[in-house]
Amino acid sequence: MYGIPNCGTCKNAKKWLESHGHKVELADLKMSSPSETTLLTLIQQSGLDVDRFFNTSGEVYKTLSLKDKIKSMSLDEKLHILSSNGMLMKRPVVTDGKTTTVGFKEETYQSVWGSH
Repeated sequence: MYGIPNCGTCKNAKKWLESHGHKVELADLKMSSPSETTLLTLIQQSGLDVDRFFNTSGEVYKTLSLKDKIKSMSLDEKLHILSSNGMLMKRPVVTDGKTTTVGFKEETYQSVWGSH
């Protein structure tokens, strides 16, 4: 799981996963970001658009004025900026190496991670 230790949403996701029998390792996004290659894999596994991986309510996103810039950026540019600062990533990102989810919604977790 990619997240931040003191993030409430990450704590809730970790608690939910562990209560459903999953062992969770946290990769701290404050300390390091996934590489562009890893990000591309996570995006492909999630089936989501790369834009869903951005933390649009975060300070870094707002400081960089990405709301307007992101529309004209290429996939490579988006991967580059996401890998440059873990605080730009929506969290948590949970993966088992085959499937990836972004954010925490209990109904999504139930359907994706519930049958362990």
